[in-house]
Amino acid sequence: MLSAPAFFTHRAFICHKKISLLQKIDNFASATNLIGHYFVMITYKKTTLSNGLSVIANRDRTSRMAAVNILYKVGARNENPNRTGLAHLFEHLMFRGTHQVPDFDTPIQMACGENNAFTNNDYTDFYITLPIANVETALWLESDRMTGLNLSDEACRIEKKVVIEEFRQRYLNQPYGDANMLLRALAYKQHPYRWATIGLTPEHIEQASLEEIHDFYNTFYQPSNAILSFSGDMAEEEFFALAEKWFGGIEDHQRPIAAIPAEPTQNEARRQIVERDVPATTITIAFKMGNRLSRDFFLGDITSDILAGGDSARLYEHLIKVKRQFASVNAYITGDVDCGLFVFTGQLLPSTTEEEAEQAFWEEMDNLTQGNISSYELEKVKNKFEANTLFGELNVMNKAMNLGYYEMIGDLPLINREVEIYRSLSADDIANFANRTFRKENSSTLIYRAKR
Repeated sequence: MLSAPAFFTHRAFICHKKISLLQKIDNFASATNLIGHYFVMITYKKTTLSNGLSVIANRDRTSRMAAVNILYKVGARNENPNRTGLAHLFEHLMFRGTHQVPDFDTPIQMACGENNAFTNNDYTDFYITLPIANVETALWLESDRMTGLNLSDEACRIEKKVVIEEFRQRYLNQPYGDANMLLRALAYKQHPYRWATIGLTPEHIEQASLEEIHDFYNTFYQPSNAILSFSGDMAEEEFFALAEKWFGGIEDHQRPIAAIPAEPTQNEARRQIVERDVPATTITIAFKMGNRLSRDFFLGDITSDILAGGDSARLYEHLIKVKRQFASVNAYITGDVDCGLFVFTGQLLPSTTEEEAEQAFWEEMDNLTQGNISSYELEKVKNKFEANTLFGELNVMNKAMNLGYYEMIGDLPLINREVEIYRSLSADDIANFANRTFRKENSSTLIYRAKR
């Protein structure tokens, strides 16, 4: 067993502001030349250890901070429908400590670092930012919890209670808390996207046995099911050597992972109405669309920005400012790895009927199918995307996280091609996407009605 590395502690630790790729940046309609002039591709090198661990490194000579990201290819999609929520439970359990390091956070804090994690339907991601001199601390901790996680009965019992309480507070006892759950169950019938990351019911977590929890860990938390990515001022080969030092000795016990059932083509409109004790009625209309590697993903993303990419976008201008039918509106794509959803959603004003609100959304869709998209409107959203990409690449955490993500979806070079893809999209492409996607028989409509 390798012992912990010594840390170098900065006297004054500067916490860099994280700039997310998901931020919406307005007023970029005339910024094309400026953005294009400064756009730089992310350089990286990749290797695979003998135990199957994928390792990707980016050298960033401009930052004194480093980011270490480890992505496990396990999300809610990998769960048994009779025992959901385990992927999210493990996000919590991974911070419970190990037999060697009972408290995960303390060594990170001593190394002047920060750490966090998230789980979604497709994968689970853990990330640490810290001074470059302390990067081995992150590798030591991540390699330790890949093999020595504390999964005692007490640790599991405590975290199960935490997750069950989160389920109740955020999803069952929160206004509109179950809306996303209802929408998923309406839109998907076979694919595990039909349940949210938190799971189908708190009872699934409550009743999970210690044996089931250990089996989940031993199946998915293996080197061959993980991607280690890094960004910081260190030569890639030097990082690869450190990865070998801390992870190379971990034996891989690869197990068969169940295939994900495909979602059948939807051929008829679906509709559900529920009544809840909420302030206002909301209407949500979702449409199936292509997977993350399809061209439809990019068309859906740019279409959602035309509709809802800021206060100057169509839905806000037309449905809030002009028609005054909604208190809030949005359009977005779920961004799933497999077949995702394009979603329209809005909260009605008291003077607006459900029929009027629904019709307003369909009118906006019809406008897109007819190709009514100006060159100015299209250029503005393209520039926003390019600006978001540019600003995101200034941050080592974003780069490390994105390197892991693009490797996970199976097209690492795509990280440097997306701006080009967005630039290639035309108004005719968007109209074609809208015609193929925004069809009644492809729709799932959820009326979340306020009790009268």
